[in-house]
Amino acid sequence: MKLNSKIIRQRLEAWIAAGMLALFRALPVDAASGLGGLLARSVGPHLKVSNVARRNLRRAFPEKNAAEIEAIVREVWDNLGRVVGEFPHIHTLISERVEVVGLENVHLLRDDGKAGLIVSAHTGNWELGGALAGQENFGVILVYRAANNPWVEELYRRNRMTAGTRQIQKGPQGAKEIMAVLRSGGHVVLLVDQKMNDGIPVPFFGRDAMTAPAVARFAHKFKCPVVAARVERLNGARFRLTIYPPMELAATGDTHADTLATMTAINKMTEDWIRERPGQWLWLHKRWPE
Repeated sequence: MKLNSKIIRQRLEAWIAAGMLALFRALPVDAASGLGGLLARSVGPHLKVSNVARRNLRRAFPEKNAAEIEAIVREVWDNLGRVVGEFPHIHTLISERVEVVGLENVHLLRDDGKAGLIVSAHTGNWELGGALAGQENFGVILVYRAANNPWVEELYRRNRMTAGTRQIQKGPQGAKEIMAVLRSGGHVVLLVDQKMNDGIPVPFFGRDAMTAPAVARFAHKFKCPVVAARVERLNGARFRLTIYPPMELAATGDTHADTLATMTAINKMTEDWIRERPGQWLWLHKRWPE
């Protein structure tokens, strides 16, 4: 039986991804990070998807000229390539190359006897949050969007499992699993900066962006704290990971208004992070409606 072209393409992508991960694993962490960044920033700006980033950046930063926009696009690709190159070295990074600020907030969340939510964004190297939780014996559940390629997805899952954390895919079944975790007093990590077509419109960089309301709804349903975690790339393969105190959540009793207020506050916080370091966020996806 002949394999269809999609399966052939996906298997080829998986073989290439496995080969690249093996190469990055064999290299010292600085070399792996540097090579990943070099490859991505050399190729990425020439790909069609970079036009999405340029359009997003022009709308978010109308004061920036074309040269400044191109510099950010190049940095976006450099950061993304470095994240891939660093993927097999997460434990080395978290134990030797991350300045952790607010670790006491992790311990409070871990030891308060209640369920909890941790929110973050695709900034710096976003894989470091799960690694820190593993290092601190904090059994968090990572919620993520699965890769379209099932063989590449399996590679990612195997690498993330080394952090000692469970993983839940986004989607209806994932929502049920998250509910079960929170009912049992567990802790869930969600990256909240991507578009959700059936989300709610919430301001982000001055325009409404379809935003997943799950964090607000879970927090209000289970009366659990929401803690933000930010990852910044400082220089090469060195980082700062900041864990903030629990957020003050709107609690008027109006579910719709409270959900909107909470997600507006989270989007504003994320926007502030991105404005400080715009080259470290994934501008490559269609976050806003056309």
